[in-house]
Amino acid sequence: MVANNAIAQCAASIVPALPQRFQYHSLLGPGATDSTGSVALTAEAWHLYIAAVPTTIGGNRGRMESIDSVVIIIAALAALIAAGIGIGLWRGRKRPVLPPAPPSESAVGDTDLAPSGQTKESTLPFELEDLLTRPPGAPERGVAPPPAPPADLGAFRTGLKSTRGNLISRLAGVLRKDRELDTSILDEVEEVLITADVGVHTSRRVLEGLRAQMNGGQLASADEAWAAIRGEAKDILASSGRGLALDSKPTVILVVGVNGVGKTTTIGKLASRLERKNKSVLLAAGDTFRAAAVTQLEVWGRRVGCEVVKGKDRADPGSVIFDAIRKAQDGGMDVVIADTAGRLHTKVPLMDELKKLGRTVEKALGRPADHVLLVLDATTGQNAIQQAQLFKDALPLSGIVLTKLDGTAKGGVILGIVDEHQVPIEFVGVGERVEDLKPFDADAFVQALFESPEALEPAEEAQNTG
Repeated sequence: MVANNAIAQCAASIVPALPQRFQYHSLLGPGATDSTGSVALTAEAWHLYIAAVPTTIGGNRGRMESIDSVVIIIAALAALIAAGIGIGLWRGRKRPVLPPAPPSESAVGDTDLAPSGQTKESTLPFELEDLLTRPPGAPERGVAPPPAPPADLGAFRTGLKSTRGNLISRLAGVLRKDRELDTSILDEVEEVLITADVGVHTSRRVLEGLRAQMNGGQLASADEAWAAIRGEAKDILASSGRGLALDSKPTVILVVGVNGVGKTTTIGKLASRLERKNKSVLLAAGDTFRAAAVTQLEVWGRRVGCEVVKGKDRADPGSVIFDAIRKAQDGGMDVVIADTAGRLHTKVPLMDELKKLGRTVEKALGRPADHVLLVLDATTGQNAIQQAQLFKDALPLSGIVLTKLDGTAKGGVILGIVDEHQVPIEFVGVGERVEDLKPFDADAFVQALFESPEALEPAEEAQNTG
């Protein structure tokens, strides 16, 4: 009877959850209650109960298992996110500590100092970016990145390959690491610089700077001597490579030089550079004494997309340049680049004619030419310094273009030209391609020319000197 009552109570708790077809009253037969008031199940109700319970419990169990699975997945994801945030916070707090500043006298014995051999924890404020993964090689926050090399360093190394092999290999023999530095080596350094076409005047200037530092005890090693030479070279070239100002419209650039230095080719390459900067360029074929020069300039004009103003054979070059300036003014052009006839710098009448061209430009423009660029051939060495002096006497030179730098061992002449005449180098030619006309970069030039062999990788040094 007790068992029957237990079953009845269980059934009473289960029956409300049964499907609609199993109504509670249908399970109870006649005499549904006994003398104690307990529910008494009939045999038919018992069998229906046994058949219905597994179905109901099984359905409930399936739904519960589905809910449990979702809860487990959500809990796992939450645990992973929490773990990631915890690891990020822990890693973000462990940032490198900058080297401490030298302690002052008042800081000696400071109780805030960490014990010996331990690193004091950084007090830099925590930032969200510390949680992000830094790219490989990226500097940590608070650590200054190393200075980037000059953009055209590779081009200058290639262009100065021959000069470097002549100059640096000999300097390296003088400034050996196993040799004690004293004033006796200065004569040897001077000889190396002079034979590299740096020039007597410039070589002595460099030597005076080295001697002053040596007497002051600032040169104690070969590396410091190399650094001192680079410092003197940078001082000489400080005014170079500032670029051509194109403030006026039109800006008139007069290009001069002796025969065969590459004036017309330089004009074509310069026009290409300006066109890429969205400048409208007009070319003036002022070299009327050489028919091939006009034809060559027309070829460059078609290649670049520039109009070329030319005259008849043997026409007055001044009239051609005058017409070109007037046309540029009427058409709102940005730049006029005027070619001139190559002339021997030793011929006074030809140099006087160049002065006349300068007066013609001033008459047409209302002011002197904005830029007068002297094109020099680097292979001529010391002769280029003489050319610069004579052209400087004829016209106020604003800049120099040094061509064929890649085909000579006399690249050191750049230092002599700038030092003696105070005329900046604006462009250098290091190859035949249009892009090989490079704006002069003093830092890249000095680093490429005076970089000690130990500062380069062995393979790179072999390539530069081989």
